[in-house]
Amino acid sequence: MAEGRQIPHHGEAIVLRSWPFLEADLLVSLFTREQGKVKGVARHAMRSRRRFGGALEPATYVQAHYTERPKQDLVRLDQFEILWSPMTAPVDWLRAAGMQFVVEVLDEAMPDLAAEDNVFRLAMTCLTAMEGGARGQGPGFRAQSAEEPRGSTVWIAAMYFALWMNRLMGWMPDLAHCAACGLDLREEMQQGRPVWWSPTADGVSCGDDRKPDSRALSAQSVAESYRIARTPLKELLEEEWPAKRAGDLRAFAIAVLERHLERRIRSGAGFS
Repeated sequence: MAEGRQIPHHGEAIVLRSWPFLEADLLVSLFTREQGKVKGVARHAMRSRRRFGGALEPATYVQAHYTERPKQDLVRLDQFEILWSPMTAPVDWLRAAGMQFVVEVLDEAMPDLAAEDNVFRLAMTCLTAMEGGARGQGPGFRAQSAEEPRGSTVWIAAMYFALWMNRLMGWMPDLAHCAACGLDLREEMQQGRPVWWSPTADGVSCGDDRKPDSRALSAQSVAESYRIARTPLKELLEEEWPAKRAGDLRAFAIAVLERHLERRIRSGAGFS
């Protein structure tokens, strides 16, 4: 933080979480477009909603006005203007879990004061895509047919976010070669054989080198991962994404995040 003078900031931010601080204040974690992750104090936010209103809800996209203070790690949060709120559309259990997954990963993965515009744009793309979560399979959902429910935009948005976070953070492993012996796995996958991965090891492996706790990642899901890497989410949303579609890929992507974060992602439990 700057020394000697107060510096005002005005810019876009995603609210990650907030928790009580002192008597009536809230401590708020933000992912800002200008400075990356910032923590600040919202004075009297628990008593008065005048300056912040519903803008402190997790996953809310705001225009944040805050001030850096000399020799202090916490900024002073002055005012938020809501640019997009997750509360403008119905929030079922699946959409709530998806949005919490995005903000939890951001809060854990992003260092303080390190701007990452690509990550910011990815997060906003996925959060807003989850507004289609009303098609989801939560309580009260009725399938279009007994064989194949339509699914929800949340499933693909969460998987897209997890895969692309791994790519942007440099954590996405090579899926075409065995990490143990170097075998080219593409011929194996062309024959419909899966690759194998373990939550306790980096990369993927061939069948001969798989660990006792390894899980299969189908050849079809590996192909989906390559397609997701080159296809805008907007185009993928035009397809049907029930929970079972590429479910093994979604679990793999979340496990890679957890391995590098060195902790479980609580909100990811429903997606893996």
